[in-house]
Amino acid sequence: MLLLFSVSVFFLLLATALYFTRSLWIPHVSELNIPGRDYLYARLPDSFHGDVEAGLSSSTFDLSSNIEAGDSRAGLDDQSKAEILKIMKKRRLKFDDARKVYMENRFKANGIGPDGRPRDPKFVSFS
Repeated sequence: MLLLFSVSVFFLLLATALYFTRSLWIPHVSELNIPGRDYLYARLPDSFHGDVEAGLSSSTFDLSSNIEAGDSRAGLDDQSKAEILKIMKKRRLKFDDARKVYMENRFKANGIGPDGRPRDPKFVSFS
């Protein structure tokens, strides 16, 4: 019983000390490398209507025709959708800009330049 009381008082004192010194240690919390801290779970939309509601549509990438036609597919690719939403949230970009960044990253990963041409040194093009 005495041990439980001692532990309770210790944690109460510790919590009080942390509360009153929070201005000293809170700025350093953001420097900690905590996995997944920058991404909170959000369920991906599972239809074209959900994609539009999540902001994954624009005038240049219009999904309204899919909705009007009653398209019953599951919407856009889940992996791409998650990556684009992550870019939109992290860099605070609009959908078209985030989609451009996503495609540039995909091109770069596959050895394709921003102009659409392969970066392979053996590539020969006749124009």
